[in-house]
Amino acid sequence: MNIRIETERLILRPFTEDDVDRLFLLDSNPEVMKYVGQKPLTKIEQSAEVIKMIQKQYLENGIGRLAVIEKESNLLIGWSFLKYLTEEINGFKNVYDLGYRFLPEFWGKGYATESAKASLAYGFNKMNLDKICAHAHSENLASNHTLRKLGFVEKGSFEEPDGTCIWYEKSRMLKNGSQK
Repeated sequence: MNIRIETERLILRPFTEDDVDRLFLLDSNPEVMKYVGQKPLTKIEQSAEVIKMIQKQYLENGIGRLAVIEKESNLLIGWSFLKYLTEEINGFKNVYDLGYRFLPEFWGKGYATESAKASLAYGFNKMNLDKICAHAHSENLASNHTLRKLGFVEKGSFEEPDGTCIWYEKSRMLKNGSQK
């Protein structure tokens, strides 16, 4: 997969094996994993497997989550982008899902919004998608706020083992400003 997106402060690019240490820092953090429905990782080898899984998605689906690099520090600070859901979530399958996850020291800086806007632009303008979905744990107030700010519309909720999640959808905007 050869997608590279630059925003004002970020670079979104495919994961490589070299990202394993920073990804482990992210996915082993209990604060980061609080609303994800998975326990924090405990071994760096688990992060290596996550990278292999994401790279497999690149090959099979032509798309997957991208590493987010902060330009100022040149550090991997999280991930963002679209994923093609091949397993059913909330009754939906074979849809494009926006997601993001960042290290706590980078929360509250607008990086989720900045990377998500770039991801949405790619999905709607380059991939010509009509609709992009997203979901967030109902107690994850920051993520729900970000999705609403991005123009996602709440379409219902569903239960996961760790609690209630809210399902969102965003449709392509037509030239007249209305949604498709």
